[in-house]
Amino acid sequence: MKSRDIAIVGILLAIGAIIRYMSLLIPGPIVSNLVIAFYSLAIILIAPTFREALGIGVVAGAVCALLSHSLFPPANLLSEPIGAVVCLATYLVLRDRFILAPAVATLVATFASGFSFIIIALLAVAPTVLDKFGTMEAFLVVTVPIVLITAAVNAVVSQVLEVPASRALMRGARQAAPARDARPADDF
Repeated sequence: MKSRDIAIVGILLAIGAIIRYMSLLIPGPIVSNLVIAFYSLAIILIAPTFREALGIGVVAGAVCALLSHSLFPPANLLSEPIGAVVCLATYLVLRDRFILAPAVATLVATFASGFSFIIIALLAVAPTVLDKFGTMEAFLVVTVPIVLITAAVNAVVSQVLEVPASRALMRGARQAAPARDARPADDF
C-alpha cells in the first residue's frame, strides 16, 4: 500500500473514531457504527488487496473495541475485518456495473459486520444477554433494527462522500504530478 493510501485510510478511520467516540453518549447494548462507513469509503477510494482490506478491518476493529460500551466489545475484532473484506468483494463486483456501488458495498459490509457482531456477542455472553433481555428473541428485537438503520445511514454517508472524496484525491494527484515534472533535468 502506498503512503498516500495509508494516509487516506488513517484520516478516514480517525474521522470514524471521533464519531464513534461521540456515540458513547448513546446508551445501549449496540450503538450505530459509522466507523464502517468511513473504512468502507477508504476501501472504495483506494481499492486495496484483500489482505490490505483485512488489515484495515483489524485496525477498525481495534478502534471500535476500544471505543465501545457494547455488550461484548472484543466482538469488533472479528466483525470489522469481516465487514472490510465483504465491502471490498462487493465493491469489486459492482464498481463498473452500478453507479450506487459504494452505497451497496457499504450496506452489505454493515450487514456483515453488524450481524456477525450480534452472533459473536450471543455466543460469547449468552448468560448476560439472558439476564439483561430475558430471551434471545428480545435481544434480537433490540439489536437487529440498530444494524438495519446503521446500514442505511452508512450506505448514504458512503455514497454521498465518495464523489467529493474521489474528486479531491484526483485533484491532489494532478497537482502533485506537474511539481515532479517541473524539476530541472540532469545534465548527465
